[in-house]
Amino acid sequence: MPLTQSLYESAEALNEEFAAEIAEKLSQGVAQRGRASLMVSGGRTPLPLFKALSETDIDWASVDVSLVDERWVEESSDASNTRLVKENLLVGKASAARFIEMKSAEADATDAAVACESRLSAMSQPFDVLILGMGEDGHTASLFPCCEQLEDGLAMNSGRVCIATQPTTAPHQRMSLTLPAIVASRNIYLHLTGDKKRQVLEDAVANATATEKPIVAVINAAQVTLKWAP
Repeated sequence: MPLTQSLYESAEALNEEFAAEIAEKLSQGVAQRGRASLMVSGGRTPLPLFKALSETDIDWASVDVSLVDERWVEESSDASNTRLVKENLLVGKASAARFIEMKSAEADATDAAVACESRLSAMSQPFDVLILGMGEDGHTASLFPCCEQLEDGLAMNSGRVCIATQPTTAPHQRMSLTLPAIVASRNIYLHLTGDKKRQVLEDAVANATATEKPIVAVINAAQVTLKWAP
């Protein structure tokens, strides 16, 4: 699939326009189906976007929010995407949204995958808006090229929505959406900033296989819109 590119002169311009676009897609979902679903990623890049999005004036009480992936840590940890989203997105007007947690009490994420799928099944699906990030190793969600669960996570016929992964190049066990769950979404965005990430993406698309750079698996299987700024 060709990668659609929306390139901006500044991160501020990207965040303002992207937040408005997400709000429009969510409002369309609410109007057409009664509820809408938003899947977000963690990290530093989306924090200004979350702030802008939290201030948009939509029917947040009809929006379900969850994560593309989560580190298997307590919410009190600085590594928790749940904490990140609650503190930066689910505030202001967006505090009315319903948050569906990936993390649960099981010590091993592998034991929690089915229950996580059950919780996510309460959301409007296919997901209305899904926002991915990408690491410098080409991983997206928690589908890392180094993890032994990658083949299962990329299997399009698995019937699975969630998979536990254990990267060898990054800390913490993870819970991640699978490739089929990601690419089934109505609107898929890849949100990146900086020249280095853009170079990694261009090199991956030109030269890498899906297992070498898992972001390639998403781009090959679905229509993805890149949102990029320096």
